[in-house]
Amino acid sequence: MSVFVQSLHEVFERLGRIETKRMFGGHGVWHEGRMIALVANDTLYLKSDAESAPHFDRLDLPPFTYTRQGKSMPMSYRLAPVDLFEDRQEAALWGRLAYEAALRSGQPPKPKKVPAKKATAKKTAVKKTKTTKTTKAASR
Repeated sequence: MSVFVQSLHEVFERLGRIETKRMFGGHGVWHEGRMIALVANDTLYLKSDAESAPHFDRLDLPPFTYTRQGKSMPMSYRLAPVDLFEDRQEAALWGRLAYEAALRSGQPPKPKKVPAKKATAKKTAVKKTKTTKTTKAASR
């Protein structure tokens, strides 16, 4: 993970906990189970939609665009303003804008992964319960 991606935890500290995860040659940034940003070539792009677009347009912040089969494909992520890297309150405001756009997108939140040890413990508890019921039924 790049130093830039690691620094985002501090940048968004006033927003709350974020998670970063490697994807498609870059990184995704999640807050409360929703993808709020992406990082490509150590450049941050925030989730946007029609409602939040005027905030980005006012600062002339372009969308993240990639090329597919010779065509330019803009995405619903816009370049983050430089000020958010210097001002934690500003970062929290922009992070909330991105989070709200992610909520409006209709995409379900990322499911939380259960650590392997806890999942095994739950399976064991279920097996014991089934065994106990079977034993009681057989003894009747």
